[in-house]
Amino acid sequence: DVQLQAFGGGLVQAGGSLRLSCAFSGFTFDDYVIGWFRQAPGREREGVTCIANSDGMTYYSDSIKGRLTISSDSAENTVYLQMNSLKPEDTAVYYCVATQGTAERCGLYNGMDYWGKGTLVTVSS
Repeated sequence: DVQLQAFGGGLVQAGGSLRLSCAFSGFTFDDYVIGWFRQAPGREREGVTCIANSDGMTYYSDSIKGRLTISSDSAENTVYLQMNSLKPEDTAVYYCVATQGTAERCGLYNGMDYWGKGTLVTVSS
């Protein structure tokens, strides 16, 4: 079974940094795209960033580009989200997600087929 486990959420001040981790199992990374969606209270879920190990291609939403960076360690079966210069609007539950396809599927509302349990990131002003 495909399993995705997100870790690292917490409370951080605006302008601060946080690093999220996603441990995955049950599939071969080369055949899947892994990344992060988020959902804030009262807002629709959105794709934040994804990475495809097969070609190294990434997707970033315009709202976080330049502040958040996705990376992976295939040997550790882990994907990371380094979050810098955090803003209050980044407050959301962050979900580790996966699908078969390209990293660009991260930009589709229904682009991901597998979802892990979320981790809450709260950015104070």
